[in-house]
Amino acid sequence: MFNHILLPTDGSPASERAITQAVAFAKDAEARITGLHVMQEFHLLTYQVQMLENTREQFIRECQARADVYLSALKKAADKEGVPCETVCVTANQPFEAIVRMAEGKACDLIVMASHGRKGIAGFLLGSETQKVLSHSKKPVLVLH
Repeated sequence: MFNHILLPTDGSPASERAITQAVAFAKDAEARITGLHVMQEFHLLTYQVQMLENTREQFIRECQARADVYLSALKKAADKEGVPCETVCVTANQPFEAIVRMAEGKACDLIVMASHGRKGIAGFLLGSETQKVLSHSKKPVLVLH
C-alpha cells in the first residue's frame, strides 16, 4: 500500500520512538524511508558585522552536527532492519512547509510523524508542526505517540 515514507525527526524522545515504529512499519510494508531533519533559519539582530558572521557560522555548525546525529540514528535503525533509507537535511523558517514540500518533491506516499502530545495552553502557544502538516498536506499522515 505504501512504498515511500517520509519520516521527519527532531531528535526528541517522541521522534526517537517514532523512528522505531516507522522502521518496523516500513519493513512490514516493504517500503523505503526518506528521513528528514528541518533546521531553523538563522535570525539575529546585531550592530557588529563580525559578531553576525561568527555567530551564523557557529549556529550552522551546531545545527548541522545535531542533524547528523538525528539522521544517523534513523539511518542506523533502518539499516539494522534492512529498510532502504536516505536522509535529507533542509533549512526553513516553517518546518511544516518543508515537510509538506519534501513529501511532494520526493513523491512520498505517506508522512509518519511523532506527536509531542502538547495540550492546552502549551499546545496553543508552541503550536504543533504535526498539526500543521495534518492541515496542509495532501499526502496521508500517520501520527505516532
